[in-house]
Amino acid sequence: MFDNHFFFEIVATTITIIFFILARFFTAKIIRRFAEVSETIDHRRTNLVIKYIHILIGMLTVIILFTIWGIKAEHVVLFASSISAFIGVALFAQWSILSNITAGIILFFNFPFKIGDVILIHDKDFPVEGEIIDITAFHALLKTKNGERVTYPNNLLIQKGITIIQQNSDEREFTD
Repeated sequence: MFDNHFFFEIVATTITIIFFILARFFTAKIIRRFAEVSETIDHRRTNLVIKYIHILIGMLTVIILFTIWGIKAEHVVLFASSISAFIGVALFAQWSILSNITAGIILFFNFPFKIGDVILIHDKDFPVEGEIIDITAFHALLKTKNGERVTYPNNLLIQKGITIIQQNSDEREFTD
């Protein structure tokens, strides 16, 4: 005979997993739709933001499942804060990694410039002018008039003044 002892937990887990799958599906659709409407966002940048959001949804789902199966909220919070503290200490020396990822996400949603634009970065010590070849999670790749490839960190792209010299009017279509 079926044991009703864990009936609530099984039903709640099933609902949570269904919600997890639907949340991943719909957030991906919404972000892809945003990228299509804006017509300026590269599909690789779109996939990167989707990946970050899916990781966040996964972490929230695990916390919810822990709570459903009887792990007390204070234990979940203690566990999460311990992991966060460990990651924070481990990455403290590498804060630029986190700031570049954050800047990459900001550039995705704010997109003041796009791939193919020619920009001038107003850096007092090292001004850079070039065409944007790619924008990744950590940096932008520029090609100068001399053919040099310059890698420029995303966090500095947000901090420095930038002049868009020539906007790309190339209507490329990306598909997955």
